Amino acid sequence: MNTSLSWIKMYVPDLDVTAQEYMDAMTLSGTKVEGYEILDADLDKIIIGQIEKIEKHPDADKLIVCQVNVGKETVQIVTGAPNVKEGDKIPVVLDGGRVAGGHDGKKTPGGIEIKKGKLRGVESCGMMCSIEELGSNREMYPEAPENGIYIFPEDAVVGESAVKALGLDDVVFEYEITSNRVDCYGVLGIAREAAATFNKKFHMPEVQETGNSEKAEDYIKVTVKDPELCPRYCARVVKNVKIGPSPKWMQRCLASNGIRPINNLVDITNYVMEEYGQPMHAYDLDTIEGREIIVRRADKNEKFVTLDGQEREMDDSVLMICDGEKAVGIAGIMGGENSMITDQVKTVLFEAACFNGTNIRLSSKKIGLRTDASGKFEKGLDPNNAQAAIDRACQLMEELGAGEVVGGIVDVCSETREPSRVKFEPEKINALLGTSLTKEEMLDYLNRVELSYDEETNEIVAPTFRQDIHCMADVAEEIVRFYGYDKVPTTLPTGEATTGKLSFKLRIEEIARDIAEYCGFSQGMTYSFESPKVFDKLLLPQDSPFRQAIPISNPLGEDYSIMRTISLNGMLTSLATNYNRRNKDVRLYELGNVYLPEELPLKELPDERMKFTLGMYGKGDFFEMKGVCEEFFEKVGMKDKFTYDPNSGKPFLHPGRQADIFYQGTVVGYLGEVHPVVAETYGIGEKTYVAVIDIPTVLEYASFSHKYTGIAKYPAVTRDLSMVVPKEVLAGQIEDILRQRGGKILESCSLFDIYEGSQIKNGYKSMAYSLVFRAHDKTLEESEINGAMKKILNGLTGLGIELRS
Repeated sequence: MNTSLSWIKMYVPDLDVTAQEYMDAMTLSGTKVEGYEILDADLDKIIIGQIEKIEKHPDADKLIVCQVNVGKETVQIVTGAPNVKEGDKIPVVLDGGRVAGGHDGKKTPGGIEIKKGKLRGVESCGMMCSIEELGSNREMYPEAPENGIYIFPEDAVVGESAVKALGLDDVVFEYEITSNRVDCYGVLGIAREAAATFNKKFHMPEVQETGNSEKAEDYIKVTVKDPELCPRYCARVVKNVKIGPSPKWMQRCLASNGIRPINNLVDITNYVMEEYGQPMHAYDLDTIEGREIIVRRADKNEKFVTLDGQEREMDDSVLMICDGEKAVGIAGIMGGENSMITDQVKTVLFEAACFNGTNIRLSSKKIGLRTDASGKFEKGLDPNNAQAAIDRACQLMEELGAGEVVGGIVDVCSETREPSRVKFEPEKINALLGTSLTKEEMLDYLNRVELSYDEETNEIVAPTFRQDIHCMADVAEEIVRFYGYDKVPTTLPTGEATTGKLSFKLRIEEIARDIAEYCGFSQGMTYSFESPKVFDKLLLPQDSPFRQAIPISNPLGEDYSIMRTISLNGMLTSLATNYNRRNKDVRLYELGNVYLPEELPLKELPDERMKFTLGMYGKGDFFEMKGVCEEFFEKVGMKDKFTYDPNSGKPFLHPGRQADIFYQGTVVGYLGEVHPVVAETYGIGEKTYVAVIDIPTVLEYASFSHKYTGIAKYPAVTRDLSMVVPKEVLAGQIEDILRQRGGKILESCSLFDIYEGSQIKNGYKSMAYSLVFRAHDKTLEESEINGAMKKILNGLTGLGIELRS
């Protein structure tokens, strides 16, 4: 949204501020100004001159020597402009002055200084200017010649500022308007905010009743077949239309907003759209068949040619404006080529309507056409604003002599919006803001933005154009933004003392980060968007459930076209980047979601599961990664025995060095060495290990309830157990038997030696455990320890294990 300072001053005439003061104050009061452009920043000493005499240059066929009256004196200027003649009033840059750029219209930072000099031996004391040299162009000044000097009208005053006469002594501000402030998408809304910010009086344009004794309903009939998508449609008629240029002040206002002036009729509709924030459209009534407007949904696959000459295909969700036989416009977006205004128009039908914002936004996207009008409609306009805007347009038609307004209005309205009301609670507002403002001071700030006070009901009444006022906090915001956020005093918080802490889930994630970083891992973050090629890189079979990924409807490209179902691609890509940059011993971890749909296409939200992913290469092996996982499980209170199933069947992991992690019979994650083929695909030239832990499953078993046990009072007894074990027997199986058979007196067991070699028979390995026995209530006797050892040995025999002699 752009506005010029001069346009704002049309409604706030007492506003006297610099561009920087305006920007700072408006931003602090809630209307954020992104920046501004001073149009005459690079223009200096440019005045209106009049050519009194023209002579040929003695030494150049294409140059002429002009005597130019600049008010206080007559100066000599040499020019090659083909369009000037004696008596013309033109912009003149005097000696030492500056212009914005060259004749090609390209601006030069700081401008170009013009100095007195000689052209082919003839003295020239200045320069005549084209509109491009003044920093603008023919789009904004359509009366300017295509090649040559700008010519002022006859009433221009010689010696006066040419910059001022052209309306270039102005500042254009660019705003960032939030979508809840629809009123500020019009200049009136910005001006109202400026008046409130600087505590000046706001002058709303006086719209007087217009129209002859005829009735608009005699000229046009309006039928709205879908009032849900078109809650209001206003139509007025202007006859005896005279097409011509709009006045200079209107052209300058439109140009400051980046809109090219065209003619009085088009400029009036654009002017009202920018002024009120209400898009309008004008139809040639003679092209409206049956003198009837019908607002309906488009037929499926209906084709329509818009004003830009493009044929567009609709579906039945797009709202159309039609006459008795055909479509003449796409509601809220663009009119049709078949009803466009031409210079031969005699009778004009003005349309000001309110359409469903969501429908306009979706329709604009479907047909691939976004306009200034659709950009405003999609925010959700106030239906009550439509009549005010169309009346303003008709008033301007009369004031500018552009036509005769027919009396009355055709108004089809299914929704009347009432002002919103909020209970006025000064004490609560002060408590919320930390201020001590009086009731009267608060009401004064609210009155600045037309929020009135109803004494009978003790309510603040917000006009319908303020769609953002719904509760006490909204009223408090209106007060504090004009009181000044910088004036709010520093106060201590009040209320009951409470203990703030992280949620259970966040505490688990915090422990995961702490453990990973303690073990030398650095945190990484990777995209949730991935490419379908990832599944092939990870060697996933075609029927793998991981391939059931959610496609993104408007992806950035194929590489970001699905939501990830597995977290390994991002981790392996990051490890590969580090490897290719010759970083050694890299350890990374990530806490990020994967997205698992119940079915495709989606009928409900997917299951978003947080995964704790670890990856490393360099120093470390499978067992070190296993230790990191167990350290994490222990810290989150998962004290029971973990088991590992080497038959996890993950195709992206080494077939002999992988395992699913089980806790109380439930899989909580997996770990292993990355399959060599996968590692090579990613460009990692070392053994790489990964682990993935499912945080939602961990949450079911994690606990921060810790039971204190005192230091043991009685001595422990240690026994070593050396065994010859079949190779297929896992350490976990042995440890299960040790714990089951050792009973309550077995305090701990730990593997301290494992050996495979020539001294052990084929198909076997040597394993040695240290067993610690202890009772909490007495000193153990030898018979108790021997009994426990016997049970253990009997259990081990069932696995084909022999004691090593």
